[in-house]
Amino acid sequence: MSTKVPNIKLKTDPQDLQIQTFTVEKLLEPLIIQVTTLVKCPQNPSGKKKGRSKRARVLLASVEEATWNLLDKGEKIAEEATVLKEELHAALADVQKESQALKISAESFTSDPCYLPKRQAVVQTARSLLTAVTRLLILADMVDVAYLLEHLTVVYIDYPDPEELIL
Repeated sequence: MSTKVPNIKLKTDPQDLQIQTFTVEKLLEPLIIQVTTLVKCPQNPSGKKKGRSKRARVLLASVEEATWNLLDKGEKIAEEATVLKEELHAALADVQKESQALKISAESFTSDPCYLPKRQAVVQTARSLLTAVTRLLILADMVDVAYLLEHLTVVYIDYPDPEELIL
């Protein structure tokens, strides 16, 4: 096995990665559904205090658990990566930072889920977390592609002359 680190030049800025594949979008869909469910509230809530249920806290806990699982797997990928180590560690730090921001704003939101400014703050921090997670997933895919390119074996098949195939 080769220990040589491939020289990979990025044509994109890792801080400005955007979802361009259906696969990444599908991977994020469950997290998006959880976050969307967390912030749902009627536009015109009644005057009664509502939303102090366990449901929002359970959803928040599931988002937090999913994020920590992602961070754990991301750390393993970053440790094994031969390329883009700094970018991966920066993306992991960004996911962790956005996760903490979501936790803080969501805890405030769950105490009063129909208060519009709190709901807007949760939506904004959730979007920031999803952006950070997307960046991390794309970088991890780039590491996989670099690994595959590094270990690619080209096989040439000697095809006969097409004129020889005519009977």
